[in-house]
Amino acid sequence: MANNADMTAPVTFPDDGDVASPARAEISRRISQTLDADPLCARLADERLAIWGKHEFLTAAECDRMVAMIDADCVPSVLFSKGANAYYRTSSSCHLNPWDDLVATISQRICGLMGIDPATGETIQGQRYQVGQEYRSHCDYFPARAAYWPEMRDSGGQRVWTAMIYLSDVEQGGETEFIQMRFMVPPRKGTILMWSNVRTDGSPNPDSQHAARPVVAGTKYVVTKWFRERRWEPKRS
Repeated sequence: MANNADMTAPVTFPDDGDVASPARAEISRRISQTLDADPLCARLADERLAIWGKHEFLTAAECDRMVAMIDADCVPSVLFSKGANAYYRTSSSCHLNPWDDLVATISQRICGLMGIDPATGETIQGQRYQVGQEYRSHCDYFPARAAYWPEMRDSGGQRVWTAMIYLSDVEQGGETEFIQMRFMVPPRKGTILMWSNVRTDGSPNPDSQHAARPVVAGTKYVVTKWFRERRWEPKRS
């Protein structure tokens, strides 16, 4: 679990998600420092993008149980924006039950690894990509000009970090491509990737732009957990 220092976040955040923020910068600095100190975590990129990977974060049995949950509940994936065409994100996805013992354990394990306040984490989302399916180039942070930004700002603010776990190997394709960085990560069962969505000044980082490449053979399963700058408090209908 995160220590007490990690649980105490700065209290002043800008209303505009696109500007620099010392508070967001401090969150990212602390997490980067924590991951750098873990000998089993490897930094994958240069100073433009803070991203780490760790193999065997989940066991094969844990991955298989998560895959079964995704298969049971997934529906066609949707976007925050209504403007993208139907071919932009063609996977299936679902929000996993946060009260399930395994889901809760994995969520806690992610937070402990990163040294991040669990209260800032969104519900884990599961995703399935079958042959030909993909998620084209995008960033995980919220553009402050987007129509949905006010709701996201009020429910926890900007997404500052992403954690994604591969639940399956893929026969061919399905790589996570970081567009600006010009490198790709192939799916490897049990491996976790963690990256910051903000620059060192706390402003959104365009170098975090990434895509899920089309699956050529096999099926790709992943789970993703996003972390906000403040406590995540989703709007209740």
